[in-house]
Amino acid sequence: MGSKPEVRTTLLPGQNGTKSLLRQYGDQLVCVRYRYDKLRGKRLKTIELVVDEQDWVPGVNISPERKVSIRVGYDEAELREQVKIAGGYWAPDKKAWQLSYRNVLQLGLERRILDDELGF
Repeated sequence: MGSKPEVRTTLLPGQNGTKSLLRQYGDQLVCVRYRYDKLRGKRLKTIELVVDEQDWVPGVNISPERKVSIRVGYDEAELREQVKIAGGYWAPDKKAWQLSYRNVLQLGLERRILDDELGF
């Protein structure tokens, strides 16, 4: 049974030893690692890449397109306009504004989501 190569160095994009990989992979490059395999006498250069990115909030697992209810005060006219521009609309039955979860995240309004919308 072989041993796992030991990681000795982890470099962040832009550091010496990463620049050609940074040109090749751009923002997808997370880090470059140098691993050492004692049994085979080899140094291995590995990279970590971002292959997918999605909206996420810890503890919440809902679709970015799902409509959620948010609180916007009557006196918050500027914020209300931002919500409208982002596709939000007033839902009289809920007495709250409806907006896609994705747009709530983009506007930084997570704390305004009504608790019952996410099952808290």
